[in-house]
Amino acid sequence: MRGVFIAAGVALAVSILLTPYLIRFFGRQGFGQEIRAEGPQSHQAKRGTPTMGGVAILLAIWLGYLASHVFTGLQITASALLVLFLTTALGVVGFLDDFIKLRRQRNLGLNKTSKLVGQFVTAVVFGVLAVRFVNEDGLAPASTNLSFVRDIAVLSFGAVGFVVFGYLVIAAWSNAVNLTDGLDGLAAGTSAMVLATYSIICFWQFRNACAINAAAGCYQVRDPLDVGIVAAAAMGGCIGFLWWNAAPARIFMGDTGSLALGGLIAGLSMVTRTELLLVVIGGVFVVEALSVALQIVVFRTTRRRLFRMAPFHHHFELAGWAETTVIIRFWLLAAMCAALGLGLFYSEWLTASEGF
Repeated sequence: MRGVFIAAGVALAVSILLTPYLIRFFGRQGFGQEIRAEGPQSHQAKRGTPTMGGVAILLAIWLGYLASHVFTGLQITASALLVLFLTTALGVVGFLDDFIKLRRQRNLGLNKTSKLVGQFVTAVVFGVLAVRFVNEDGLAPASTNLSFVRDIAVLSFGAVGFVVFGYLVIAAWSNAVNLTDGLDGLAAGTSAMVLATYSIICFWQFRNACAINAAAGCYQVRDPLDVGIVAAAAMGGCIGFLWWNAAPARIFMGDTGSLALGGLIAGLSMVTRTELLLVVIGGVFVVEALSVALQIVVFRTTRRRLFRMAPFHHHFELAGWAETTVIIRFWLLAAMCAALGLGLFYSEWLTASEGF
């Protein structure tokens, strides 16, 4: 448990102290955000706000994770390194996207093909490696079964199917977080709640791992404590960044941060065997992504818009809600989704441990 607190504390300190330097550096370099012309007109005042703040979150995650191991002497594990690889690789894809936007001074960076190729290569490497590195208990970092709170034995993908499934999960969540990152602090605050939930889930899995305590309701997962340290470091990094990203934002995380966080959340769901539970925990991200999909489908079939604008948060802005009102209410929804997901996780454990 001490390692989890150290990771969160160090990452929080790094993020909150490093971000002001990035604000000044990116400001001097002219790395200011371009704003969509068709978006809410109130957002035009944000043009020129420094972006690529996700760099601070990524550095905070790595330094928080490494500091935790230095101070506790815990062993670095394959599961945690794979999740960190996934997070960093997608952060690099996002960084290239942001950098191209800034160099060309437009709101479009990498084209769709290039971004999808980056996500595809990263996801394939992660998927292939995640079913390897089997430990002495016969557990790999990820399972080839679909999972809710545990593996669903009758729903197995096989190794090849898992790689395909992993790509879909990673692409979906990285794009969902990216779509949510449209208001000051919305993605960072929501991500912090999801990551806090996963910190608790990982620690609970560690305390009740079958390798430690083979009792009813135990979890067949590899390296839950180390994965929890990654989640805690990411939570601390998001909270520290939120200090500067909350409305009115002095810096945006950009695709550097949103793609990295989306990949991190997807990776956590796979190594903790909770892919379907994440749909509940990250409900705000799901709704944001669905709003875009529904907007496209309805417009192409009826030539009418279902929402005033997608993603969903812009619909409320155009309806007259203040930006801070939208953010706070979406944070409340995110907290309720996280609490519901955690409740489902715990209730399943109670049922399993009682043998019902």
